[in-house]
Amino acid sequence: MENYYKGKNVEEDLERDRIPIKNLPENFLWMQVKGGSKMGNLLSHASGILEDKATTAVVWSAAGVGIPKAISCAEILKRQFSIGYQVTKLTHKNVEEYWEPKLDGLETIVVKRQIPVIHILLSVTPITDINELGYQTLQGKKFWHKEVSTSNTKQNQPYKSKKLFKYKKTVENS
Repeated sequence: MENYYKGKNVEEDLERDRIPIKNLPENFLWMQVKGGSKMGNLLSHASGILEDKATTAVVWSAAGVGIPKAISCAEILKRQFSIGYQVTKLTHKNVEEYWEPKLDGLETIVVKRQIPVIHILLSVTPITDINELGYQTLQGKKFWHKEVSTSNTKQNQPYKSKKLFKYKKTVENS
């Protein structure tokens, strides 16, 4: 590959009408997360829309390196608004990388790859098709709810900070 340099990338764009979740609500917020997106900006925008009750559903979509950020945003929003219904779908999108030759007589190389894509639907209102793959619900439970035990075990005690190790200087008597 020392005789080639990287040229252009041609990627499929994510499109609202190609989200692979059946029976999407008519009015949903579509959040497209990229690797460089700021979580604070994404969450403040989505939270504002949900607080204003402009919609009751949010779809988080991301590809490649943006996937962990989209999952984190969805989990934070789910906790913040006690959203009880979720559908998660994994797909892929096609990317073509073009490698241009540095030397005459060589051909352009096209590398075709498939990059993973995730779509997470969070809905405050019940989802109609509960048999859809990727569907999950709270089922009367609360996320991140910790039951308090009355037993007095070390595990249930509040965290106590440990004392830092102090280096003791030894003095040699001569």
